Amino acid sequence: MNTIQLIGIIAGTCTSISLLPQLIKTINDKNGGDISYLMLAILLIGLGLWIWYGVLKEDYPIIITNSISFTLNMLIIFFNFYYRK
Repeated sequence: MNTIQLIGIIAGTCTSISLLPQLIKTINDKNGGDISYLMLAILLIGLGLWIWYGVLKEDYPIIITNSISFTLNMLIIFFNFYYRK
């Protein structure tokens, strides 16, 4: 593994886990709060395109980290609707 790959893996990991506190807060509070669904939709499109790009380039760090981000975003959306009052 070279330095460029390591930077990419660290960047992707940070981006992926940045959503974890929001997901945990949503589940613990049982309240989604005010979240922009338009922002999440645009983000999901971007993540989906990053995953596709990673598949085309056979770049597993891009595929894995963006798949994690995509999944966490989907869970945030799910729990926001689930706990909607």
